[in-house]
Amino acid sequence: MLDLLSDPDAWASLLTLTALEIVLGIDNIIFISIMAAKLPAHQQEKARKVGLALALITRLLLLASIAWVATLTQPLFSVGSLAVSGRDLILIGGGLFLLAKGTMEIHHTVEGHEEEGVARAVATFTGVVIQIMFLDIVFSLDSVITAVGMSDYLPVMVAAVVIAMAVMLFASGPVGDFVNRHTTVKMLALSFLLLVGVALVADGLGFHIPKGYLYFAIAFSALVEALNLMAAGRRKRRRAAAGG
Repeated sequence: MLDLLSDPDAWASLLTLTALEIVLGIDNIIFISIMAAKLPAHQQEKARKVGLALALITRLLLLASIAWVATLTQPLFSVGSLAVSGRDLILIGGGLFLLAKGTMEIHHTVEGHEEEGVARAVATFTGVVIQIMFLDIVFSLDSVITAVGMSDYLPVMVAAVVIAMAVMLFASGPVGDFVNRHTTVKMLALSFLLLVGVALVADGLGFHIPKGYLYFAIAFSALVEALNLMAAGRRKRRRAAAGG
């Protein structure tokens, strides 16, 4: 363990893995923020913290069972020329869940305002946390496999995951509050989740879509929306100044 502290390769692996874990956790933060928003205001922060704490435990357990994670990439059966593994089944199931959940959330946001009371009554703290847990297993699978492939040191993997989750815990509150305040930003986030859902299903079916393309698309859309929000803020200030 002490040898790792003086090993430049270990530090380089830690920095690289931490950055990757944070990037791969962006979709997780968005999903947690949207799901927590379905709860009463006094439970939202607690749901985010519990969800991220469970996410950390899930990832550490997956790292501790590296041998089992490696078996997930072994084919279970074949459909024509497509070999299906345990990882593929998890990705397909998670992707379909994201597509269904994202579509339902978009419906409630655009057309379901009159059903808001019903939706909040149905959403329970336990139910939201369970959904966060399920999706985090899907989201964490790729990041754990990436960590295993990039480093030979389990302590380095664990440290990278813990640091990344600490950053996500700090960012989840501001991100969630910002998404909740701006409906258009929430729609962009939900569209991003739909993109991730499609990518997960495609990956499970053997068609890999680099996440860099998805992140570029959402980053470009977020930039355009940021310009729209800045323009709207200027118009409000001008109207306020004219009215004053």
